[in-house]
Amino acid sequence: MSKKKSKPQESSSAGPSGSASASTSSSSAANGAASSASGSGSTSYTTNGASSSSIAPSASSSSVPKAPPSAPPMPNPATGSANPAASLPALWGYLQPALDHIVRSPTNTPTKAPPIDVAYHMGIHTAVYNYFTAQSESTNNVPPVPKTVATTAAAFSRYEKGKTSGTDLYEQLDRYYADTAREIFLGTPHDDASLVHYLIPCFNRFSAGTQSVHRLLNYVNRHYVKRAVDEDMGWLRLADVFDAVAKSIQEDDTRDQIQKRLKERRMEVLVKWGYHEGGPPELLAQAEGYAEAASTVDRVIPLSTLGYRRFRTECIDPLLSVPKGKKGKKKKIPNPNNGPQMPKGRLARAVKELLEGEGGNVEERRRLAGELAILLRTVGVRADHPLRKKLDKYDKFIVET
Repeated sequence: MSKKKSKPQESSSAGPSGSASASTSSSSAANGAASSASGSGSTSYTTNGASSSSIAPSASSSSVPKAPPSAPPMPNPATGSANPAASLPALWGYLQPALDHIVRSPTNTPTKAPPIDVAYHMGIHTAVYNYFTAQSESTNNVPPVPKTVATTAAAFSRYEKGKTSGTDLYEQLDRYYADTAREIFLGTPHDDASLVHYLIPCFNRFSAGTQSVHRLLNYVNRHYVKRAVDEDMGWLRLADVFDAVAKSIQEDDTRDQIQKRLKERRMEVLVKWGYHEGGPPELLAQAEGYAEAASTVDRVIPLSTLGYRRFRTECIDPLLSVPKGKKGKKKKIPNPNNGPQMPKGRLARAVKELLEGEGGNVEERRRLAGELAILLRTVGVRADHPLRKKLDKYDKFIVET
């Protein structure tokens, strides 16, 4: 009696890119899947202001808490015969669905941004690479400018073509982060008591998304940001330290000596952001990240801190600002029950209520105060700001007591 051998069932391809994604190496798949993991937090949010608290599982010893289901990776959208690298609108049309999914979509795991499919990840990397390559070639192929009456106009046209090599995409990303952070600000609750509880999970979700985009679009850092920093367009420019360094420069100083003094001045700035002489490279990178986020919006900084800077300018700074009344006069905040003068900024009032309010869990207060202090430091609020001083002083007081 012969035995019938059953044929193994063949897996069907998931689409036009199925064969390409199947041939991708395991390391590429790991990088693609990991390209959306970062940040910290415990609550999911949507950018329209609605926040949803994650429900903690029961502490019963008989039940094991289950991990929340992870969202499936976003598939690679069909582009047909269109070339995403043909122009900035075409490239942005290909990129934006992935950015919205990574930065703005709701998730049950705010510490990890929603992933995109490996084929989509590789498609984005290829499109950005081709876009920059095409623009670099078009810039290099510009003919010499003839010495005619139209020299100025021709030179300006040549400058504009050189400027678009990476600048346009970088500025588009900056505007995207600004719009996202502004939406978070517009969704802030009117009650000051709920403001800190709203900001922290929103920032954690935003941070996870921006760090995922930083890894996804790392070619922008390599091609544009690094070059701009080398051309003195970064967070710390020669003009910023020239006055301090010029006083110590002698006529017989060599170029290396001047560079050494510039590096010393840079270290002085980083010390204000928590770095100390001889510290590990991780501490140096952290302090430089804080300084980048604190820079003005005209400075070119890596994508890892570009979103943090916009979160400060579009969300945190308005909450720290003091509202003004009519004719430029500062608005007075009424004192409840004839008590001490209330802080005038919204975030300052929320922190005062958090730290000095009656009742509540001391550990929960300390956790919220600590996470808010990390938030302010990460987005570039300086150490001498009164609110940062208050949060640091509170944490030190709790530790000592």
